[in-house]
Amino acid sequence: MCGIAGAWMPELSVRDARALGERMGARLRHRGPDAGGWWGDVGGPFLVHRRLSIVDLSPAGAQPMISATGRWVIAFNGEVYNHAALRLELERAGRAPAWRGRSDTEVMLAAIEAWGLEAALHRFVGMFAFALWDTVARRLTLVRDRLGVKPLYVGRSARGVAFASELAGLREVPGIDLSVAPEALTSYVSAGCVGGGQAIHAGIRRLEPGTWLTWDDACAAPVAHRWWSAAEVARAGLADPFRGSEDDAVDELERLLADAVSLRMEADVPLGAFLSGGVDSSVVVALMQARSSRPVHTFSIGNEDRAYDESDAAAAVARHLGTEHVSAVVTAADALAFVEQLPQIYDEPFADSSQIATWRVARLARRDVVVSLSGDGGDELFGGYVRHLTADRLVRAQRSVPRPLRRLLARGIQGVPVARWDAGFRLARGLAPGLRLPGVRMHKLASALATDTLEALYLSAARHWSEADGLLVGGWHAAPGPDVLPELDGAPARSCLIHAGACGG
Repeated sequence: MCGIAGAWMPELSVRDARALGERMGARLRHRGPDAGGWWGDVGGPFLVHRRLSIVDLSPAGAQPMISATGRWVIAFNGEVYNHAALRLELERAGRAPAWRGRSDTEVMLAAIEAWGLEAALHRFVGMFAFALWDTVARRLTLVRDRLGVKPLYVGRSARGVAFASELAGLREVPGIDLSVAPEALTSYVSAGCVGGGQAIHAGIRRLEPGTWLTWDDACAAPVAHRWWSAAEVARAGLADPFRGSEDDAVDELERLLADAVSLRMEADVPLGAFLSGGVDSSVVVALMQARSSRPVHTFSIGNEDRAYDESDAAAAVARHLGTEHVSAVVTAADALAFVEQLPQIYDEPFADSSQIATWRVARLARRDVVVSLSGDGGDELFGGYVRHLTADRLVRAQRSVPRPLRRLLARGIQGVPVARWDAGFRLARGLAPGLRLPGVRMHKLASALATDTLEALYLSAARHWSEADGLLVGGWHAAPGPDVLPELDGAPARSCLIHAGACGG
């Protein structure tokens, strides 16, 4: 990863802008330890970049980067995986500049110059967040990728606008309201993270996925534009479903996954993968190994508590595929040491149950590689949790079983403590072999049974608290479910819950 930051505060002198940019960049140094850069325009914004070199390690890939014509300046975090294909397309169309290096950043600038911002974005395959300054139109644009893989925060003050990859960078900017936003805190204690466009600070917002913001005036409100929508993609899929056989679907899925993994294996630095032993990460590693001439570096983390330990499964997959596998165990001491580092690592409240293991495996992998692929997102895309597989039955129950009876059943399930459910399932081992944490799952099932609408079912699956009202003064500020839920009503219900729990559920 890299880090970007900057601000457009017209009253700042060049000296003050540089000093502020250096402070903001210093707070992001851990994101980009290889190099740092600053660029500023008199009366316009300054852009800051912290670089983690992955593609084109030479100074030709340094940022902020200016386009060949001098019109555009970019500070970019992420990677556009299909940059080689785009470079070739530009060359064949006679739209390529005299290339200075091999970086994807240079290709992005050339693509924006040739096709315009929106057309270029739709061609980009990757994860990215970037700031783009148009020196001709005097316009600042902040862009975030389709699914919001790369973060970007925006803060306002009386003097103008500022932005950064992490909240830490914006905490250096005077005049931004850093008080706690009640609605964001409620979101956190319910869902385990601050979601959507919220941030934990009242004066800061998170740029939403698939969106850009533009400013022609630093002190005016920005114009927002959604350039990609998951809801629109879902609607298009429902309107034009896959018509091949099951075998055809398997072949097409393998082709898409193989293409995605191959693109992400391009790097000028050592590459590896996180391997949990689950279907998602195992598929990624299998496709990597099939395309590598040497054993892939894989990394996994075990747990002292066997109920949460998946290291045996990961080791078995590694042996089968022939990877160079390294594993470690998370201990109670690791957890205690980790707690003290939480504010620096995650930057704002975050309560995902796997965060300690993720931190530990990242540290383990960094000894040998710079980039690691993972299976993150596989469960949400392919229905990997129990709630996804049972959603169809729950929706049918909502429609066929009277509400009083469902609520009575839910109260009965929740009246039995989690520990007793666990003990009962242990005694009746044949009831659900292989089911992990049955007590927790039964209580989640009860919460879902008590719901009356598809949106309520979604929120039940996505949040930790069954009764979120009244958690904080001001009540429950529940963000609605995805705006595609009504269109999916009537389709297989598990499609509706694919996105549930994306921040820790």
